Amino acid sequence: MMLQELVARAAGLHSDRAAVCFDECAGKPPACYTYATVLELALELTAFLRKHCDHQDKCEIGLYCYPGINLPSWILGILQVPAAYSPIDPDAPPTVSMYFMKKSNLQYILVENDKVNKFQMSHAGYFSHNSSTMECIGLTLFQMSSSNTDFSSETDNMKSKFEPSKAMDNLQLGYTLCPDQTKVKSSEAGYMDAGQKGTLAYVLHTSGTTGIPKIVRVPHKCIVPNIQHLKSIFEITQDDVLFLASPLTFDPSVVELFMALTSGASILVVPNTIKMMPVELSAALFHHHHVTVLQATPTLLRRFGAHIIKSRVLSANTSLRVLALGGEAFPVLSLLKSWKHKENKTSIFNLYGITEVSSWATCYKIPEEVFSADFRMDFPIPLGSPLLGTKLEVRDANGSAVLEGEGQIFIGGEERICFLDDEITVPLGTMRETGDFVRVKNAKLFFLGRKDNQIKRHGKRFNIEYLQQVAEDFCQVEACAVTWYQQEKLILFVLPKDDFEEGETLKELQKRLPAYAVPDEIVVIKALPLTSHGKVDISELNKIYQNHLNSRRCDSKLSDAEELWEKLLYLWKSILNLPCDSTGISKDAVFLYSGGDSLKALRFYEEIEILVGQAVPGLLEVILSHSIEEVYRHILKMLFPDEEQLTNPDNVMKRKLRGNSGEEFLGKYIKLTSERDLEVASGLIPFIALNRGNHFFPMNFTKPFMQPKNTVWVGMEPLQQPSFLHSKTSGAMKSHVQGSELENSILTLENKANKNDHSSVQQIHAECSHSLVAELALCMRWKSNTRKCVDASPLVIIPAKEEVSASVYIGSHSHAMQAIDLDLGEIKWEKTLGDRIESSACVSKCGNFIVVGCYDGLVYVLQSRDGEIHWTFATEDTVKSSAVVDPSSGLVYIGSHDQHVYALDIYKKVCIWKLHCEGGAVFSSPCLSSFPHHLYIATLGGLFLAVNPVTGSKIWKSSLGKPLFSSPHCNENYVYVGCVDGNLHCYTHSGEKVWQFSTNGPVFSSPCLSSLTKEEIFFGSHDCFIYCCNMEGNLLWKFEATSSVYGTPFIFQSDDLNNKILLAAVSTDGKVWILNAKSGTAEGVDKLPGEVFSSPVVWGTKLVVGCRNDYVYCLDLYIAGKK
Repeated sequence: MMLQELVARAAGLHSDRAAVCFDECAGKPPACYTYATVLELALELTAFLRKHCDHQDKCEIGLYCYPGINLPSWILGILQVPAAYSPIDPDAPPTVSMYFMKKSNLQYILVENDKVNKFQMSHAGYFSHNSSTMECIGLTLFQMSSSNTDFSSETDNMKSKFEPSKAMDNLQLGYTLCPDQTKVKSSEAGYMDAGQKGTLAYVLHTSGTTGIPKIVRVPHKCIVPNIQHLKSIFEITQDDVLFLASPLTFDPSVVELFMALTSGASILVVPNTIKMMPVELSAALFHHHHVTVLQATPTLLRRFGAHIIKSRVLSANTSLRVLALGGEAFPVLSLLKSWKHKENKTSIFNLYGITEVSSWATCYKIPEEVFSADFRMDFPIPLGSPLLGTKLEVRDANGSAVLEGEGQIFIGGEERICFLDDEITVPLGTMRETGDFVRVKNAKLFFLGRKDNQIKRHGKRFNIEYLQQVAEDFCQVEACAVTWYQQEKLILFVLPKDDFEEGETLKELQKRLPAYAVPDEIVVIKALPLTSHGKVDISELNKIYQNHLNSRRCDSKLSDAEELWEKLLYLWKSILNLPCDSTGISKDAVFLYSGGDSLKALRFYEEIEILVGQAVPGLLEVILSHSIEEVYRHILKMLFPDEEQLTNPDNVMKRKLRGNSGEEFLGKYIKLTSERDLEVASGLIPFIALNRGNHFFPMNFTKPFMQPKNTVWVGMEPLQQPSFLHSKTSGAMKSHVQGSELENSILTLENKANKNDHSSVQQIHAECSHSLVAELALCMRWKSNTRKCVDASPLVIIPAKEEVSASVYIGSHSHAMQAIDLDLGEIKWEKTLGDRIESSACVSKCGNFIVVGCYDGLVYVLQSRDGEIHWTFATEDTVKSSAVVDPSSGLVYIGSHDQHVYALDIYKKVCIWKLHCEGGAVFSSPCLSSFPHHLYIATLGGLFLAVNPVTGSKIWKSSLGKPLFSSPHCNENYVYVGCVDGNLHCYTHSGEKVWQFSTNGPVFSSPCLSSLTKEEIFFGSHDCFIYCCNMEGNLLWKFEATSSVYGTPFIFQSDDLNNKILLAAVSTDGKVWILNAKSGTAEGVDKLPGEVFSSPVVWGTKLVVGCRNDYVYCLDLYIAGKK
């Protein structure tokens, strides 16, 4: 039987069952195909290939793709030709892929449609486009160009580069020995022929026992018994869900796919990026899809982290029936036992095999009793019994069979035969050497490890001489050697030439080598140590590296948290190959989104443990899923468990700010100070920027500050938790006030505040008395005439230099953009743009530019110091959206009424990407989350989108059916947005709707979140109420204003206002409300002489807001009677 015949038989019995599910884990439902659909699509591809490919003789077809919903149909479509499929990894270095494609003589390549450009760029000139695109199943067929059919010389050149000076003969004929047999027998005469049509199932490339990259052609007769036997051992049924854990180029993927598809079971596929995210992956496998069978390398299992393994993978109520671990040494029993809940019923298996005899050779079920409390932990785990048709033999160095003792294992079988490289016929019963050494005891095999130069790393086998030969080819390398230090770290020792640069060498190695062959570390040495026979002394190299580690440990004793942060940043830059003099790393930066991958994450993890001199439990999980700030916080909790203040991720910045001034820092607050001789990096301005809704942006603080005359407290939060402000200013307010007193300039609330001009509060769980403990008053500090309505909200920037005054940036319908002195109200500059301005400004990462949208369809980038235009970017319609800046990359994101969102690099003056938002103008401001790294966008078409900020690709979307004028706002768990349907909607970062809170009018106001009130959300509604609800969507209080509330509230706190946590909000009739944020009671109110659609911003005791009477107002807040 062939693989496709077994699938067809299962499909006949289970045609309506789900055969494959593809879950992007982006908040939208997974895509699923039934067996009938999979076979229907496969037949279409088969017909296409039979028409366009020459398949009269042996036919092999490359498949250049990522795993997806169509993968089973693609593979079956090729098999039914009949042809063998050969997976090609789009992420592999092009030189490696080309070598394998040429060496395996692939004449045809099927390329996933959205990978066509990448394929053509990587392999230009070698393949020609053939026939038409298979739009129905997303493939394009390419054929080897006629000018490139003779490639033997190139193959020989590459082979000579990879081949060691002496190659062992890995083809051993004549004798086989099963571990449960003591009799040696001769193989029967006969051969298997690879040239016979329909013989081969798939073709893989690997690195063989001699270190030369090999082609392995696998017949159906070799792999089918493997799959059939494992199905029986694992008791696979149509009710099972298996996970495609292995990459397509790793032959266990064949077992995963066909164990499912030949049983009527379902195979789950997720994107490769999700496999690197433990939380998302575990949720998909065990929460959403209830996977029952998982075959994986121990590395993949460890990537989940101990907590997830205990709580989901091997929990008491897990869906997982079978966990089969293979491809690497089996985990020690004590570790496995610590992961497994005592009530867990998952059956765990140890698998062993080599690609040269694809796929698995042995299987051993771990007895349940070994997990009992009194069972000894040194119980050795054997490799297990041979699988169907498989024969094992252990030989000593002389080639003699080993019945007891140590030796190398050989694998084969009468028909368990694969064809390596150019082999056309192979004798039946051929045994292949593995390079793995075992101990034979009581007819059982126990794995010892690899004693030659071939190692198994990250599930892949390769010869370390391969790395050495590639490195020696570099002009900067005089000589080098490689060691597999303690079977854990791959170390490249380099005798350098004068122009050697470690970082550049590592980059070149990453370009030329597959990821599993890139060294963990490069160590520069003055000479290669030699043995008495003139060979490189590996043991001496290992001593050198051990001394190197000891020296680093001695040098890495950490004196304080600040030093830890600095060294953490150094390691981050080093492992991600960032220049040491590059700009500062954002505390919100996430490793996987900053150029890292799982292998680099492992290096980072190991380097940190060396740095701190001890193990850090749970660290790898944090590195893979959280920001560098959280990594820092996690380490501090272990190093300084009794020093609570050090667990705050911002303390290093606090220390930088306070220097040696001796100031104390408390909780989550940073005491910002200033000094006149502040030195900053060229072109960078240290500042704090405040926007509506408590959006807070501190940047570019590089030097300590002195004790200030006035101290400002600022709440620092991660990007997705916009911060509060807490200002302490001198008791006596400046007396200089420009302009006349406002109408009803000082209105205070007394007793129950039951006058018509005032409001009542409705509170949940408590009755509000409306009495005021402290009466707040507001009076005008200054007003600035813009000559037309001011609907935009202010941007307030507070520079670190005391001699540089704080500024307010705001535009109006008059086309004028103004920069106003916050203290004095004097206009610093005014710039006339091309049309009216409703967009609220934002500041660039460097502080040198102000970004604002305009009705003329342009995004203006103005110099913050004088308003001169640095750059304009043209959209195709009005820009009312307010921009947001990524504090890490500096990219600017902004929407337009042309239904697009744009990512702009204002320094290079280019658009990085633009995204069409599917029929709806983007009025509101995008919201940027640091983790997960999402950009949230709301449209007037009622669509709520999560977008990848780096690529502009959609992650998930939700249609609310009504326009969204509200700007989204998020914290670490949820994202919130108001809608004109009268609801505040709450979503998870993966796009799941959590709750909605209903009001009695449209919600144009954006939600306000603050770290001063961590559990509350504040927003207004056109039903005239200001609302406060908790994170579960329950109403805490609501305050009735005197008209609709359009703007976004603002949370603040000031010592000069009795240190209360207060909320500033405005209603459209011009009322400015100051409420107690905890209770919702009114503390003060004032009225502006015009309608207000702008949102207030508060710094200290100064409140700034725009008004439709053409003015921008700054109001002073104070306790009545104390001014």
